[in-house]
Parts: sequence; C-alpha cells; structure tokens
Amino acid sequence: MRPMVEFCVSNLANGTDVVKKALEEENEVDVLEYGCLGNCGQCFVQPFALVDGIIVAAATPEALLAAIKEHIKKKQEEDKAWRKLGF
Repeated sequence: MRPMVEFCVSNLANGTDVVKKALEEENEVDVLEYGCLGNCGQCFVQPFALVDGIIVAAATPEALLAAIKEHIKKKQEEDKAWRKLGF
C-alpha cells in the first residue's frame, strides 16, 4: 500500500505547496489536499503534513520534505521487519 500524505490548504499557502508538488512529481505516494485537517495551531506555527495519519512537521518546507521522506522510509522498514516475523 502506498503511503498517503495529506496537506491543509491553509498550510500550503505558507510554503508547503512546493513539498506537495515535489511529492506529486515523484509519484511514490498518494497526495491529498483538504480545506482543513483540524490542526489549526500546527498549521499556523510551521509547515506540516499528515503521513498515514501521523503529523510530520519541520521548520521549513525543505526540511518538511526531508522529514516526510524519512518518516516513510522508517515506516517501510518497520513493515518489512514485521512481515519477516510473519505478521
């Protein structure tokens, strides 16, 4: 199953639009945009996205892109380890 990355439209206006575009171009994840994700405090403070339902945030859009990729990588490694154990 492909990872899902969700963005708040208000946060996109604060710079995460470049992150969304980069992820869409790579075509490795499903990218969704919502009017609101219900994290208004987070949205106001820093760039963030939900990655498979988990908040991933960073100080800059560039750092957010790196954090999202790292989060996805770690999740995929964990899933692989669980499959090796038969789960």
